[in-house]
Amino acid sequence: MNRNGSELVPAWARPTPGEHRWPAALAVAATIALQLLMPPQVVPDARFVIPALELALLVGLMVVNPFRVDRESTVLRTASLVLTGLVAVANGWSVVLLVVDLLTGRPATPGELLGAGGAIWLTNVLAFGLVYWELDRGGPAARAAAVDDRPDFLFPQMQAPEIAGRDWEPGFVDYAYLSFTNATAFSPTDVLPLSRWAKLTMAVQAGVSLVVVVLVVARAINALG
Repeated sequence: MNRNGSELVPAWARPTPGEHRWPAALAVAATIALQLLMPPQVVPDARFVIPALELALLVGLMVVNPFRVDRESTVLRTASLVLTGLVAVANGWSVVLLVVDLLTGRPATPGELLGAGGAIWLTNVLAFGLVYWELDRGGPAARAAAVDDRPDFLFPQMQAPEIAGRDWEPGFVDYAYLSFTNATAFSPTDVLPLSRWAKLTMAVQAGVSLVVVVLVVARAINALG
């Protein structure tokens, strides 16, 4: 396709240099920090094992592909998926432990409850932001290569390229915003899930967020009373 023809195709649908790795890397680093700051009763036993594995994978990815996520490699893709899976599983584990802790009635101050619940909720936002970023259209490297032109998420900029500009394409911040709005509204807002896996994943995230908010706030109010 010639240069003029390429300019008519929006960036999200054509090959691009690939997005910078540092926003996603900062999100992973933040989840590791939150996992280490959570109270012992809401983290798995041997609490340093999962954060250590996450940090090792993050450092490995940064060393091999430090700047732009544009290299399609089975090893890199597997490492990225394992890293994202560890973040999601660790947070899901913490949610289960928190629910068990709340239902068994362990004595705790409102501050402790809100602190633990807030850390888990924020980790939930970051974790699902990473999941959406990692899986939409095969991941960031596949999106950069325009391997698949059928998006799993329909961003408003895709429907209005004359406003967003032809150079717009979704990056990690867009997926993090999608995760935040889904965790607060418990439903899609401006970004629509198109594929079944996207719909189911958003439903799971909204359910987790709802459980954490309702149980933690209810227990905190009860403790204050």
